[in-house]
Amino acid sequence: MPDFRTIPRAGRVVKTLAVPTAVAVAGLLLTACGARDDVSASGSDSVSCVDTSQDTIKVGSLHSLSGTMAISEVTVANSTRLAVDQINAAGGVLGKQIELVLEDGASDPKTFAEKAEKLISSDCVAAVFGGWTSSSRKAMKPKFENLNSLLYYPVQYEGLEDSKNIFYTGATTNQQIIPALDYLKEQGATSLYLVGSDYVFPQTANREIKAYAAANGIEIKGEDYTPLGSTDFSTIVNKIRTANADAVFNTLNGDSNVAFFREYANAGLKADEMPVISVSIAEEEVAGIGVQNIAGQLTSWNYYQTIDNPVNSTFVADYKAAFGADKPTSDPMEAAYVAVHLWKNTVEKAQSFAVEDIQAAADGVGFDAPEGRVTIDGDTHHITKTARIGEIRPDGLIYTVWDSGEPITPDPYLESYDWAEGLR
Repeated sequence: MPDFRTIPRAGRVVKTLAVPTAVAVAGLLLTACGARDDVSASGSDSVSCVDTSQDTIKVGSLHSLSGTMAISEVTVANSTRLAVDQINAAGGVLGKQIELVLEDGASDPKTFAEKAEKLISSDCVAAVFGGWTSSSRKAMKPKFENLNSLLYYPVQYEGLEDSKNIFYTGATTNQQIIPALDYLKEQGATSLYLVGSDYVFPQTANREIKAYAAANGIEIKGEDYTPLGSTDFSTIVNKIRTANADAVFNTLNGDSNVAFFREYANAGLKADEMPVISVSIAEEEVAGIGVQNIAGQLTSWNYYQTIDNPVNSTFVADYKAAFGADKPTSDPMEAAYVAVHLWKNTVEKAQSFAVEDIQAAADGVGFDAPEGRVTIDGDTHHITKTARIGEIRPDGLIYTVWDSGEPITPDPYLESYDWAEGLR
């Protein structure tokens, strides 16, 4: 059995090539909401109902405040609010105060699409910050493309996508999943068991994991999916025990993780014998699962509350002051907070709220984030991010046991990996 408690001394930094995919944008938004931002500085004739004549500018916050994903998304909406409040306190954006319009996606992709259209067409927001599951993002994507608006999506995802109307501030595959696989391989893992929720992200991520495994001599001993919100994991955990893989790669989302890890612990499966590495469990989920059920297990993200730098210390203190001293911060929360600041910085670089101007100005826009410096790649609309493997400790926090040493250039289509050719 490999020793998963050994901490590598150096990270592997993946440098990639970014090949943009053109996305057709069709349709015009003709709703009138006051003065219109009809013509951008770049000369586009797209019509928007965003009102730039007032002292405020509207943006949308669209997350699951109810349903199975609320365990993860409520705090992301909170960090979006924190960023807006801080920006407003510092003078706003181009002299305008930000007005946040809050909507509930209710853990349902169809609702996300409907609320996105409302925010764009009726509320006339300049941008929307929202989504978690890939199903919610994919449901919203045509709305933002057809109505030519902007979505800032704050959560790690499976890659193989880009859009001129979406900025992805969470990790793509080569910034989270591949570093996790590299870490397990370096620790001696030669077999994996895959368990995930039954929707886009886990299914696509596991296709990528299986392609990596085939190219790296790793055996996949089992693969199981369960609907979002599932709470019965007795059969799956028994299959995992029987398979006796070196590690479990977990792509479950939402409150299914609570039931899974409780069953895993009840079955006597130990982190030091068959560790689980998760890509959708952060600090706020640990409390819901119960730290006694998950201590010692691994995660792969780009940010943890325990990162030691002055920017993060301020972010953590500000979040706790706003929402409670017992409230932890997490990767998706930080990515949502970063998204608002990147939007602000891009608007100020463009000196415009128009979609086309923001798209044209985005390349190279950066922000000194709690996770470290991040920069927008103008071709893919993803950002540079430092990969971090973390271990969940008995205090309920996650501590870095490995990092990539510097930010990884986003490669959403895995162009730099020969083994991924069949995935694109």
